[in-house]
Amino acid sequence: MTGFLQNTFNGLVSGAFYALLALGLAVIFGMLRVVNFAHGAFYMLGAFGAYVLLAEAGVPFWWALVIMPVGLGLFGVLLERTLIHRLTRLDPLYNFLLTFGLTLILQDLVKSRYGVQSSPYATPGELDGSVDLGLFDFPTYRVFILGFAVLVCVAVWWLLSHTRIGLVVRAATERPELTRAFGIDVGRWVTPVFGFGIALAGLAGVLAAPMRAVNPLMGADLIIVVFAVVVIGGLGSIFGSVAAGFGIGLIQAWGEAYAPPILSQTLVFIVMAVVLLWRPAGLFGREESPA
Repeated sequence: MTGFLQNTFNGLVSGAFYALLALGLAVIFGMLRVVNFAHGAFYMLGAFGAYVLLAEAGVPFWWALVIMPVGLGLFGVLLERTLIHRLTRLDPLYNFLLTFGLTLILQDLVKSRYGVQSSPYATPGELDGSVDLGLFDFPTYRVFILGFAVLVCVAVWWLLSHTRIGLVVRAATERPELTRAFGIDVGRWVTPVFGFGIALAGLAGVLAAPMRAVNPLMGADLIIVVFAVVVIGGLGSIFGSVAAGFGIGLIQAWGEAYAPPILSQTLVFIVMAVVLLWRPAGLFGREESPA
């Protein structure tokens, strides 16, 4: 029983990263209809930025948790205005290739400066140690990650559900054509929403730095699973992305603990195939109306 609870908690922690990354991807895709393949690279930059700030400038984790999401969000705004925006009227494949190429560039820039070996990032002193959860002890930092990610997801949900700006963004994300039909200028929200999605990726990267190896390929190892999470939850569905993120985290943890290795490595994609056969739009996605 204790082992099952520990695996469940580990799955929720992994799901927290998936939820944050998938939330940013879902918002960007819903608003721009752009498959942002560079999302994993921005996650990597968030972790590497925190590492560089600490190693070269002595900036602690708590400041990096603010600086990196804001900085990457502003970079995302610049990227959307200078490159992404120019290709939105063309086939979506062009922006996919653009973000794929951007991923390779960012990874190679980091590798050329810091190499390919993993770099350690110390856990903040305030979050070192473990917490007694009754039946077992669990690392304090992982408890913090789970609580912080849930808080961020709830805050984003509240913003999107209880403010006028949030309602417009959510409508434009989940039903852009219908939103335009009501006379709302969706275009004015595109740039800040893209920057916000990138900021969430950077935030997840900073959170991952003390827990996972900081290396140039850490985003590439994660982004395929995150894409599967978004597809399972439903493309453009904000709630679906968060729910599927935590769900896939649990399925992965249980699979690694109790399933044969060959099955645990492909379990996410088996789930995705089953979901798409049952609901082609994903668990919480909406079927496109026929033209």
